[in-house]
Amino acid sequence: MRRLGLLQAVVLVIIACQPVLAEQLFPDAPLQSALPVQSVILTVKQQELFENSAFGTASLARLEALSRSLQAENRQIEAALEAEERSLTDTRATLPAPEFRALAATFDQKVEGIRAAQEAKARDVTRQRDIDRQSFFEAAGPVLASLVRQKGAVVLLDQSAVVLSLDAIDITDEAIAVIDSRLSPPESPPFKPLVPVPTP
Repeated sequence: MRRLGLLQAVVLVIIACQPVLAEQLFPDAPLQSALPVQSVILTVKQQELFENSAFGTASLARLEALSRSLQAENRQIEAALEAEERSLTDTRATLPAPEFRALAATFDQKVEGIRAAQEAKARDVTRQRDIDRQSFFEAAGPVLASLVRQKGAVVLLDQSAVVLSLDAIDITDEAIAVIDSRLSPPESPPFKPLVPVPTP
């Protein structure tokens, strides 16, 4: 217990110039009057920076809408192909074997083509998500750099890589406000897939 008390005393001395952190660690300890936090290190929550911005919100909404549309399209195509397969199976007994094999091979090629096209659309969604994020962070870079200079800091870290920090050195909300004033959301309606849908 004596060693623990000594450790607390040392920590309190180290963070005496950071009253907010001292209050968080030792809420019962007497504190001097709070002073504005000045730090050469700032933090930002990159995930929140994107998702809570107007650009990120619009991007995620349009990609979610496109994903739902693609899923519905896949279900419709699957139902149509199942019906076509049943019809083809029903004609098997009435057709010469070579003719049926030719029809079955054509159907299989059709299925493979549709599957490849739908998979390409899914890749388009992923690719567009990456493009949106890259565009956002390219635009956010100068904003973040400007905020760092304005606050007299020299380092900006992603908060996920920080073990412990003050809320006062996080600039996520401030950065979002500035970015929203400068960066227009992605165009709506959602982008069109690059690969057309084959007719079942």
